[in-house]
Amino acid sequence: QVQLVESGGGLVQAGGSLRLSCAASGRTFSTYVMAWFRQAPGKEREFVAATTYSGGSTDYGDTVKGRFTISRDNAKKTVYLQMNGLKPEDTAVYYCAGGIVVARTSSTYNYWGQGTQVTVSS
Repeated sequence: QVQLVESGGGLVQAGGSLRLSCAASGRTFSTYVMAWFRQAPGKEREFVAATTYSGGSTDYGDTVKGRFTISRDNAKKTVYLQMNGLKPEDTAVYYCAGGIVVARTSSTYNYWGQGTQVTVSS
């Protein structure tokens, strides 16, 4: 079992930056693929980024590529999402997820955090 707790969300002006963190419990964190998804009101959950076990390979959604960076520290059992150049359309609840394979489909992931709100003002 893996439990995930996100932090770092908040209110930021357009063009600003935020770094989200997702702390995991459990002994097997380093064996899981980790990902970030987001969901805005009235919209479906959207893939943001994912990283493999070692962090050596990453994947990004088209809307965030070049602005967001996912990374992980297995010793700290934490995955990060550095968000730069934020836009109002990035406003959403951001969720951390853990799974077995890198995928852009939310149903692929077995473990989920409770989410953290990110609001970008124009």
